[in-house]
Amino acid sequence: SGTVNGVTPPAVQHLTAEVTADSGEYQVLARWDTPKVVKGVSFLLRLTVTADDGSERLVSTARTTETTYRFTQLALGNYRLTVRAVNAWGQQGDPASVSFRIAAPAAPSRIELTPGYFQITATPHLAVYDPTVQFEFWFSEKQIADIRQVETSTRYLGTALYWIAASINIKPGHDYYFYIRSVNTVGKSAFVEAVGRASDDAEGYLDFFKGKITESHLGKELLEKVELTEDNASRLEEFSKEWKDASDKWNAMWAVKIEQTKDGKHYVAGIGLSMEDTEEGKLSQFLVAANRIAFIDPANGNETPMFVA
Repeated sequence: SGTVNGVTPPAVQHLTAEVTADSGEYQVLARWDTPKVVKGVSFLLRLTVTADDGSERLVSTARTTETTYRFTQLALGNYRLTVRAVNAWGQQGDPASVSFRIAAPAAPSRIELTPGYFQITATPHLAVYDPTVQFEFWFSEKQIADIRQVETSTRYLGTALYWIAASINIKPGHDYYFYIRSVNTVGKSAFVEAVGRASDDAEGYLDFFKGKITESHLGKELLEKVELTEDNASRLEEFSKEWKDASDKWNAMWAVKIEQTKDGKHYVAGIGLSMEDTEEGKLSQFLVAANRIAFIDPANGNETPMFVA
């Protein structure tokens, strides 16, 4: 259509620019493709940077026959890259442009804290979405008066898009503090503080501890009371079962438990393993019915508590 030999240079599409850091210098790897391959076509690249007054300044131009190109030794700034195909006669196809920023990221504009049972989920948000940004999560049971002391006075959790802080020590009715900052290949933002609490749903905690366990066959067996014939009595029982349920699925369990009565009260301790079929699928369990669990060092007899209820 009016071109020499009737060959129109193809349009450039799917242009991306990936910023990387190398020994304190910043590079950008540009990638693109075309809807069709045309022999004798090369690509013209034009990279500009936006000045403080809003004007654009030319940084670099390049020409390549590949569909990738790397710009090196770039300074901090806001850039715009334009790529277009050109044939041997100088005719040009439709260009593509992409903007990118070489700078430390903006701080989170807001942090969403979602309470759970013995946990809090922190989800930071940016005012403008940036797929190159992740977040550092720091955690403390006490508020940090001087934000500059976060790295020395709080616990680093990790780097991700969100974080679930979960522990049996995260209890309802207590404030917990997150210190979160944005990070990318260039640098880090200032910290943003967020304070939250675990769920205070008392009924939900009961379900958390009891319902999910006692719904299983093993949980029911371990906690089931056997009426002892007299007060201040004791009974040791070991049991193993293997059976098919109504859905023709195999279930199996093994456990040992001790039951005692004293002054009219019933006490039980036990340990068990099971493999059960549930609506959610196969459930493998290791359950302990006890209010104290500890490790004993056989070399010296020293005890190390595992959990204390």
